[in-house]
Amino acid sequence: MTDDLPLAELRPRLIAAMLPHIAFDGWSDAARDGAALDAGIDRDIAAMALSDAAAMLDAWTARTDAVMTQAMVAGHNMKIRDRIKLALTSRLAANDREATRRALALLAQPQHAGLSARLLWRSADAMWRAAGDTATDYNHYTKRAILSGIYAATLLFWIDDDSADAAATMAFIDRRIDGVMRFEKAKARIGKLTANLPDPARFLGRLRYPAV
Repeated sequence: MTDDLPLAELRPRLIAAMLPHIAFDGWSDAARDGAALDAGIDRDIAAMALSDAAAMLDAWTARTDAVMTQAMVAGHNMKIRDRIKLALTSRLAANDREATRRALALLAQPQHAGLSARLLWRSADAMWRAAGDTATDYNHYTKRAILSGIYAATLLFWIDDDSADAAATMAFIDRRIDGVMRFEKAKARIGKLTANLPDPARFLGRLRYPAV
């Protein structure tokens, strides 16, 4: 029976069943209860799985990340630029536009600022990992920070995009990725030029702790 499933497995099922209700009830208990009825899940168990709007948004984001990760399997032979684009477009394809619009409105509220930042960073991390990134140095953080900005801007653009097949959003993504690629190339050139220069941290360390 569905009610016997662990809560971690119930959450994505509930989220999928909630999507048709969110257009009318938002990310609310009413939408969750309607989804539970549709999916044949006890309402009390559904309330345990998704206790409030924050839990719903967390589960929705995790489900979308999982769909994106699965879609990325097809892109393992692509260039990194194309893999990142596939990650972004796969996440959009897994999203419901009205659910996204209402989620962004909730996440923009001050009490959800921490949740918003955490979910955005987690999604950027999931996209980079699905793209094959294994960086552990400062690049790990800069890549995710940049992609977080691109994805947030893309969502805001996409929810109001009425072009055929979201062509305007696809062009928007291309422009943003092009900008990042130019930045990465410039950063690599600077890195080569400065590779043999003295390390300022070591120099300052000697001033502070001079050799005896």
